[in-house]
Amino acid sequence: MTYCVAIKVDDGLVFASDTRTSAGVDDVRTYNKLHLFETTGQRVFVIQSAGNLATTQAVLNLIRRDLADPLAPVSLNSVRHMYDAADYVGNLSVRAQQDSANIGQYANSNVDYRTTLILGGQIMGEEPALYLIYPEGNCIAASQEMPYLQVGESKYGKPILDRIIRSHITLEDAARCALVSLDSTMKSNLTVGPPLDLAILPRDTLAISHKLRLDLDTPYYAALKKAWGEQLERVFREALPRFDWELAAVAPQQQQPSPLPGNASQQSF
Repeated sequence: MTYCVAIKVDDGLVFASDTRTSAGVDDVRTYNKLHLFETTGQRVFVIQSAGNLATTQAVLNLIRRDLADPLAPVSLNSVRHMYDAADYVGNLSVRAQQDSANIGQYANSNVDYRTTLILGGQIMGEEPALYLIYPEGNCIAASQEMPYLQVGESKYGKPILDRIIRSHITLEDAARCALVSLDSTMKSNLTVGPPLDLAILPRDTLAISHKLRLDLDTPYYAALKKAWGEQLERVFREALPRFDWELAAVAPQQQQPSPLPGNASQQSF
């Protein structure tokens, strides 16, 4: 399985992905699911993927082939708008799925060739944008009301995003939230696993400012994971309100007089 999340805030975009793919309990592999296409100073695209790995690799190869061909009718270097880029990638995805499904002995198989993609980035002169591209090739955009997109095993990491992600938060807070979202998912689902990839695209820079690969023993990720777990436990123990019957049981104890210090005893004079 897979989990990828992309976040759009006022200051730019954040992308985070796991790298685990699994064909069974004894067949666990690591593949990059976060892919960068940069023309520094002009345009930057990031693609995240979930679904059939062969289809994803076919889409990426088609993108690279068009980028390398100056006669290609359309490529990520020639599209004028982010929506056009999403439409282009969606068409490539449909083509790759159909090609895979029609290959000889696999034509009538039950193999699922679908892939779901997130495309994010910025073209000079336009706003940064995020698009979720469905297997059918159509897409939806991130918005002010829904400033993040997810693909793959999304349910475990969604609550923290809903509570924290707002358009005004910093890129660094968005990145921390994305990593916590991934950590929460890995805690509950073994098909999502490290290492984790993180990329940050500041608004109007048209270049990735930070690209990190974080494993369980990477100092920053280890510290973040430890702090998040410990603070959750502390809040649960200390900050959550008590039930009425708990308060009623504590009240009589608080009203009892404190014993006199040392061995002193009460006397009448």
